[in-house]
Amino acid sequence: MNSTDQAAAQENLPEAGDEDVPPVLRNAPSSVEFKKLRKRLLRQARQAMDDFAMVGPQRADGKLPKWLVCLSGGKDSYSLLAILIELKWRGLLPVDLLACNLDQAQPGFPAHILPEWFETNGIEHLIIREDTYSIVTDKIPAHRTYCSLCSRLRRGILYRVAREQGCEAIVLGHHREDILETFFMNLFHGGRLASMPPKLVNDEGDLLVLRPLAYSAESDIAKFAQGMQFPIIPCNLCGSQDGLQREEVKRMLQGWEKETPGRLGVMARALGHTRPSHLLDRSLYDFVNLRPGDASGAASEGAEEPCGAGLAMTRNLFAAE
Repeated sequence: MNSTDQAAAQENLPEAGDEDVPPVLRNAPSSVEFKKLRKRLLRQARQAMDDFAMVGPQRADGKLPKWLVCLSGGKDSYSLLAILIELKWRGLLPVDLLACNLDQAQPGFPAHILPEWFETNGIEHLIIREDTYSIVTDKIPAHRTYCSLCSRLRRGILYRVAREQGCEAIVLGHHREDILETFFMNLFHGGRLASMPPKLVNDEGDLLVLRPLAYSAESDIAKFAQGMQFPIIPCNLCGSQDGLQREEVKRMLQGWEKETPGRLGVMARALGHTRPSHLLDRSLYDFVNLRPGDASGAASEGAEEPCGAGLAMTRNLFAAE
């Protein structure tokens, strides 16, 4: 499909209830506002996949690559799967999708919800049950957060399942705010500039980890999930713990966005515009051999871009006049 056909496929959203759409899309709201939201999420997912080459070249055997799409039962993973299904249906995503839920044996977990939802919507899926809950609660004191160990155990199981199913990638529903929160967690508590990359290779080197919602705002995903009426399953294991550092960072970011709408988008774009010559990492830039008269040296005053805060102040001053 050429670029013109791709654009047309994305622009012409079907009416809710059309019989030719995948079952998961049949009850999508038909309002203009929701269609714009849906198109925006589709466009952002496609852009992330294109920017980071998430879909590799065609295989020599002609088979499509397979992705293991991980569902927790939260708004993000439901939305991720629905968006990928629609892109595949439109001919814009040449991969096979296998949805997977890891039931971690949490007390009170409604184990019937996801299997019933998968079956109702005709989605190929796996349900894996592993009692990581007992391991986490046994190893971690009640007053400490479970997230780190829980995440490592979950990721190891999903890697195993992906290999067993012949998948080349596991696909996660992390969005723009997740990436920004991780950046500030590392900045405040880890002493490093790092975040969740949209695409990485696991330590063993045999699987990709992909985050197609890297450009998507959490508020958009929440509106999409609400409109689609996904049967949300809350995480009572981690969510029941107070004082999580990530929650503090989340509140900080939400406060900034409320005070200055659009700030999170600017910060997210900054993660893709790094200038090593204007940081302090000597492993990324050769400060030692930087000398006057070196035409190749990028770290010069003339190369510096104007300070964003300074530009904003200047605009405010002239506006006042």
